[in-house]
Amino acid sequence: MRGMDGESQRVDKWLWHARFFKSRSLATRFCASGKLRVNAVSIHKAHHAVRSGDVLTFPLGPYIRVIQVLAFVARRGSAGVARTLYQDLDPPRPRDPSAASHEAARRDPGSGRPTKQERRATDRLRSRA
Repeated sequence: MRGMDGESQRVDKWLWHARFFKSRSLATRFCASGKLRVNAVSIHKAHHAVRSGDVLTFPLGPYIRVIQVLAFVARRGSAGVARTLYQDLDPPRPRDPSAASHEAARRDPGSGRPTKQERRATDRLRSRA
């Protein structure tokens, strides 16, 4: 891992090393699209140099990512190494209610479709009458 003493790296290469994009060509195309901001300045060239302490702002999926560059590496490494290259400045994301599949299966007693036990109790009541 390189030091943090004023060194720089191409922004497309850094985004790829930090695992925000699957390939460097995707990172290069993204930089050329003009959607990336470095220190609040829109970037249109993939060869723009980023330095330690720079703040990158860009859309990724449904979220806007705000990332501070901390370090550089010579080669793309594992996801664990990639997480050490930046600090995430995003506020915590709200929890997606549709993602909680186990909580959606619970229901209040007496609401909705009857359980097997409740159905059998109803059948016993009907057979007595």
